Amino acid sequence: MPESAVMEQREPSGTSGPVLALEQLSAGYFGNPVVRDLDLTVGPGEVVALLGVNGAGKTTTVNTIAGLLPPISGAVKVDGKDTSGTPAHVMARRGISLVPEGRALFFGLTTREHLRLARAKDGVSESELLDLLPELTKCLDRKAGLLSGGEQQMLSVGRALMSRPRLLMVDEMSMGLAPVIVERLLPVLRRVADDFGSSVLFVEQHVALALSVADTAYVLSHGRMVLSGPAARLRQDRELLRASYMGELDQGSVAATDTGPEPRTDAPPGAGRQFPTNRRDQE
Repeated sequence: MPESAVMEQREPSGTSGPVLALEQLSAGYFGNPVVRDLDLTVGPGEVVALLGVNGAGKTTTVNTIAGLLPPISGAVKVDGKDTSGTPAHVMARRGISLVPEGRALFFGLTTREHLRLARAKDGVSESELLDLLPELTKCLDRKAGLLSGGEQQMLSVGRALMSRPRLLMVDEMSMGLAPVIVERLLPVLRRVADDFGSSVLFVEQHVALALSVADTAYVLSHGRMVLSGPAARLRQDRELLRASYMGELDQGSVAATDTGPEPRTDAPPGAGRQFPTNRRDQE
């Protein structure tokens, strides 16, 4: 493929702080907020799960980070730089890759053509990618429209990885897939962080599987962050997690369950409660 067709090399980071930081972010559509006052960070090489029921605002959040939606207020910071409102193609140059809900593949192109079109100068080689996703080897010369749902999802993730992103975001990796396929796919996100050094932020409905892969998890409910902490800690407190999903989480219930610091008395109703965090906390 001609060099002119190869994706432009991303901008260097030049920082050792968080790869991504959301600061009091509110975002939505036509000036109407879907998510409000979100605070979230993703560190280098960290895997973060964004959880919540349908309609909680998860897709709105990742689309805003990727530059597909402008923030209403607050800030999106990548490597310490405010990127709020930056167009998606510029965010891609800065190392932000999004696997969107629905995969967004070109059904008339082959797997190999998708990967070559997404390649960057210092990105992942085809052989590196196939080591991570060996199931794609047999699909290289098949058109995307002829792949199974699981193969299409692998291709969508593989395409996003070809630029060796600083931050990989995946929106609903399990959508439309059988649980046995999801069990094979989600651990790939852990390997992306461990083998490629990329940070990962992923939206997922399969809570138990998501928490087994993630270092840290955040739970959205009705557009607000209601719970966050080490994934291993959340796995141990199923009742607290259930309450956050059902919209039953308030300061009293959390204070009775959590042995950490007392909740803020000046926090608005529904404000997030955060566990004391240690990255990659172990059970």
